Amino acid sequence: MSSQLAELLWAEKYRPRSLKEMVNQEEIVKRLQKFVEEKNMPHLLFVGPPGTGKTTAAHCLAHDMFGENYMQYMLELNASDERGIDTIRTKVKEFARSKTPPNIPFKIVLLDEADNMTADAQQALRRLMEMYTVSTRFILIANYPSKIIEPIQSRCALFRFTPLKKEDVVARLKWICSQEGCEYDEEALEVIYEISEGDMRRAINILQAAAALGKITVDIVYKVVGLARPQEIRMMLKLALEGRFTEARNELRKLMVNYGLSGIDVIKQIHREVFGPEFKLPEDVKVMIADYAGEIQYRLVEGGDDEIQLNAFLAWLALLGRKLRAAGE
Repeated sequence: MSSQLAELLWAEKYRPRSLKEMVNQEEIVKRLQKFVEEKNMPHLLFVGPPGTGKTTAAHCLAHDMFGENYMQYMLELNASDERGIDTIRTKVKEFARSKTPPNIPFKIVLLDEADNMTADAQQALRRLMEMYTVSTRFILIANYPSKIIEPIQSRCALFRFTPLKKEDVVARLKWICSQEGCEYDEEALEVIYEISEGDMRRAINILQAAAALGKITVDIVYKVVGLARPQEIRMMLKLALEGRFTEARNELRKLMVNYGLSGIDVIKQIHREVFGPEFKLPEDVKVMIADYAGEIQYRLVEGGDDEIQLNAFLAWLALLGRKLRAAGE
């Protein structure tokens, strides 16, 4: 990535360059720093949700191990590269077998999103990991470790990354705002964390998009991510449960027109709000709503019409509300 593009993308501009700059993943950083001190390490497998620092940790490890010019001794392949069996047998093999300078203990091959590699490519990789273990170490990064074959998993030390804590994400966003001279409401930064679900990269990108419109407020955040405010989703659900189907349907149309939401977006927000602290309903009722929301989500994924399916969901809520009121009487 060019330095000019990194200036445009805050997620790259403020990416940690050393293990000492990383936050939240304390145990992982401690273990990686031990490798740096010893100038030795096994093959590594980093697993965890997106945006939790897996690729950053790999780059920071290489930086601390080899210095500023670490990219000379690291081959990085990601999802945009061809990583079939031919690539493993040619590009990776040629890099792994090349001679290392006297002051460099080994080279590093970084395979980002390794869970997207074909089974044949993974089988070829396991042999390379054995043959060139003296001169080359492999770092594999995956969101879903189950997609990595067992022989490769057994050859690697596992590092499991967890979603970042709220206080760490908000603190980092505040620091970026101070560096960029952005005005913000603290509540807006907390909303960014809730939307990003612990994904730091996504949080920073949302922050940058919101800052482009001026002061960072809650309304601006929801506007740039294309989501409805939780209060509006709760109002729609409340109207439906009260039996006011037409009003609930009108609220749904407003959400889909004003925010440009798809049916999948709406049903995901509904699911989130049903189990949120603001939505007061008995546990068994929430279970019933979650069950039917899952059915609607499946229909939408299979190609069902957004408006018709969501109207069906609101109609079902209206009938459920009538049964609940009758039972209460």
